[in-house]
Amino acid sequence: MDMSATAKLRRAATARRAKLAYQAGFGNTFSTEAEKGALPVGQNSPQRTPKGLYPEVLSGSAFTAPRAENLSTWLYKLRPSAMHAPFRRLPQGLVRSGPFDEAEASPNRLRWDPLPIPAKPTDFLDGLVTIAGSGDPAAQGGIAVHLYRANRPMKDRYFYSADGELMFVPQQGALLLATELGRLEVQPGEVAVVPRGVKFRVELQGGTRGGPDGVRGYLCENYGAPFRLPELGPIGSQGLAQRRDFLAPVAAYEDKAGKCQLVAKFLGGLWAAELSHSPLDVVAWHGNCAPYKYDLARFMTINTVSFDHPDPSIFTVLTSPSGTPGVANCDFVIFPPRWMVAEHTFRPPWFHRNFMSELMGLVRGVYDAKAEGFLPGGISIHNCMSGHGPDRPTYDRASSAALKPHKIEDTLAFMWESRYVFRPTKTALAAKELQKGYDKVWDGF
Repeated sequence: MDMSATAKLRRAATARRAKLAYQAGFGNTFSTEAEKGALPVGQNSPQRTPKGLYPEVLSGSAFTAPRAENLSTWLYKLRPSAMHAPFRRLPQGLVRSGPFDEAEASPNRLRWDPLPIPAKPTDFLDGLVTIAGSGDPAAQGGIAVHLYRANRPMKDRYFYSADGELMFVPQQGALLLATELGRLEVQPGEVAVVPRGVKFRVELQGGTRGGPDGVRGYLCENYGAPFRLPELGPIGSQGLAQRRDFLAPVAAYEDKAGKCQLVAKFLGGLWAAELSHSPLDVVAWHGNCAPYKYDLARFMTINTVSFDHPDPSIFTVLTSPSGTPGVANCDFVIFPPRWMVAEHTFRPPWFHRNFMSELMGLVRGVYDAKAEGFLPGGISIHNCMSGHGPDRPTYDRASSAALKPHKIEDTLAFMWESRYVFRPTKTALAAKELQKGYDKVWDGF
């Protein structure tokens, strides 16, 4: 672009970097510009774009995907994304990827205490540790579940995953996701999704460390079909998550020169390229492939008002479908505050053995199926057909409780449920936080 246009945009860049604003709706086609007149009218890639910007398309699906599933966004950038040096291989650290065959999977029930936030300076990338996963990014099926821990922001460092979209579930401390398409602030109790291939930097809210000890949370890397709202079926048009409550960012760009690093995750490997400028230089964009966030308090919980339980799928916020209708590559399910009013019914989750495999986390409070041992920041895995359910103290208390209306408050648990078995990593199985005596919670029945 010409230097006069660059100078004009640079003068406004500092103010635009601080902009934090949203547009509502899930799967909408948005149009947003950080500078008035930056979006072309009536044509995606005219010969001369407004303000001399470079048009670039981001395809989140195959070009020929059905219209209802097609994801595509046009970006108008200060520089093309192709403008970088070759990538070089980086050490893996504790990040792992499919096919997850480094350790033998077993039918054992597994549970971990929270992994500590490192004491030494650690940013989002350096603090990533993979707990378990399934499938293979090369086959575009399955998921990986990581924990992130950080006590400093990413500085002159950016990241994207070519293997899958990323769902953030903060547990301690708030994040600011500075993405190519704008900025998202994400607090515990909210979730955010960054599409496959979108570049971003993770900053910490609440000071340099993001809180007294830093930040921690869960990260799902979805190799399969992008997350979408589940079908409502007999629920009808209301209930669960509503499109209007999902928020996408407005355009906010960086015009920043200087050496920086772009890290890519590609077929499980980490690769880095050196840049001479920030890659977050999208001045305007329009399309439906964009990051978004959602406040889980907006979820309209459905529950029984007579007896027995509806299936836990009634708590599904988002789903990544597989090739088999109704059998998910991954469901994101939450267990939020809610009223329990069922008559003649054991109210905590029943004992069960499932076709689907479950990985659970706890954001805050106490999970109603466990008396102790499942802590905020912890993880449990109950794989296909492995029996689980309430522990003995929970069963004894609930089976003799007076069945009057009761509200479960100050809690937020969640589950990633998949048709594929969760295969733990060597790091996870060797961690001192793995509870060796977890099976004993079901002794004594």
